[in-house]
Amino acid sequence: MNGRSGVLTRNNNEENIIKDSTEFNEEVEERIEVENDDNRENSDLQDEKVIVLDEKELLQKQLDALKEENEALKEENKLSSNKLNAVEEKYTNLVSEYENYRNRTAKEKEEIFNTSCEKILKEFLPVLDNLERAIEADGSVDGLKQGIEMTIKGFITALEKLEIEEICTDGEFNPNLHNAVMHLEDNAYGKNEIVQVFQKGYKRGDKVLRYSMVQVAN
Repeated sequence: MNGRSGVLTRNNNEENIIKDSTEFNEEVEERIEVENDDNRENSDLQDEKVIVLDEKELLQKQLDALKEENEALKEENKLSSNKLNAVEEKYTNLVSEYENYRNRTAKEKEEIFNTSCEKILKEFLPVLDNLERAIEADGSVDGLKQGIEMTIKGFITALEKLEIEEICTDGEFNPNLHNAVMHLEDNAYGKNEIVQVFQKGYKRGDKVLRYSMVQVAN
């Protein structure tokens, strides 16, 4: 009996050892698996952290770029504003200069007109004097005729002083100087020859003041 009992006890011990060993191995494997899971989680967290840091760095770079662009736009806006102010100031100055020029020119024109009127009137005052003398003279025809002749001479003298001359009507018709109001069919005259003067014309330099009114042969 004792021998068999010893064998059973030994077998039981071996089974217990194997069982304990198996359980230990399983426990170790579980711990290793847990650690591996933890490591994987830590690795994933680390990767996520890296991604977050990369995104933050990218956003920061974009923010810095936007700040630089904003500063550039501010500077450009400042330059544009300065240019606009300069243009507005130049425009204001030009308007002021033009207004001054217009006022000055209008005043000069008025002065020239007044001076011209004074000059003309001064030249024709002697003509008026002659007319008054003719009226005050005796009633004879010769006296009246003499007064009229003096008045005409006074007019001619005044016109000459104003550089106004009578348009010549001798010879051929000139449409730049003459106004043909009548035509005459007569072989005794040459073609376009002025036959008769109905009203004298006058000019000052190249400026025609009044065209000569004439009759022209065809």
